[in-house]
Amino acid sequence: MSKSSIKFFAGRQSRYIAEKIVKHFGSELGKSSVTVFSDGEFQPSFEETVRGCSVFIIQSTFPPLENLMELMLMADAAKRASAYKVIAVIPYFGWARQDRKDKPRVSIGAKLVADLLYTSGIDRVMTMDLHADQIQGFFNMQVDHIYASTLFVPYIKSLNIENLVVASPDMGGTKRANAYSRFLDTEMTICYKLRKQANIVDHITVIGEVKNKNVVIVDDIIDTAGTICLVAKMMMERGAKSVRAVASHPVLSGNAYERINNSQITEVIVTDSIPLKQQSPKIKVISLAALFADVINKVYNYQSISSNFIV
Repeated sequence: MSKSSIKFFAGRQSRYIAEKIVKHFGSELGKSSVTVFSDGEFQPSFEETVRGCSVFIIQSTFPPLENLMELMLMADAAKRASAYKVIAVIPYFGWARQDRKDKPRVSIGAKLVADLLYTSGIDRVMTMDLHADQIQGFFNMQVDHIYASTLFVPYIKSLNIENLVVASPDMGGTKRANAYSRFLDTEMTICYKLRKQANIVDHITVIGEVKNKNVVIVDDIIDTAGTICLVAKMMMERGAKSVRAVASHPVLSGNAYERINNSQITEVIVTDSIPLKQQSPKIKVISLAALFADVINKVYNYQSISSNFIV
């Protein structure tokens, strides 16, 4: 993108992370407001000029649906106000689990959302740990796909854990787990699970040795926490010394907090891509703000961002 002035704005549910990102960048959030009508409809507006500016809109698209809609309305407003470029900073890209037709007569939600973002006037997307790397191909625009391993790997190394083994909670996460095992110079195990319906694991087995090992389960999303708690229980029954879990996006719905607190997991390490609904002594949050600020700065100044990729 050509050099132009830069302005940051945030959706209502992502101001907590937007404020951190712009602080690390050395800037401040622009002024915006949202008019809410009595029936629940809402209209975002910019309270300062964005003409000719590169506008960065920071908003994760976790539920409710209003978060996604607010991002699109803000992008449309910026385009109609003659912004030079509109860049969506989406730490957590919701709907990413709908990346294929896994049964007849269902939508591919991730592709639909990517098309909606493009139609709303967004020129570029910055996001982190998509559920599947190939989702980048759903977008008709540039995508900067950042990996939280840039944050997690140094933290895990700082713990100086002996007899460490990295575990993938399912077959789909083997590439991610393999990357962590390479950078941590450890062995890897794989869990094979069967589901009869969404969010409910019917059966799970472990491929690999975990006896007398300290296990780190690596995933992109923790939703109900049913899988990681079941895996942790099974790992401990098989002789593991301890079990930790690393996940980029703490969706943590339903009874997730209760499950984690009552589980045999030592620690769950997440980012602040989604705000925690409650605190837990077992959950450690590592902020992604500095990472995103650095990537934004490099993109804005036409510098390589390859140093921000570990996986």
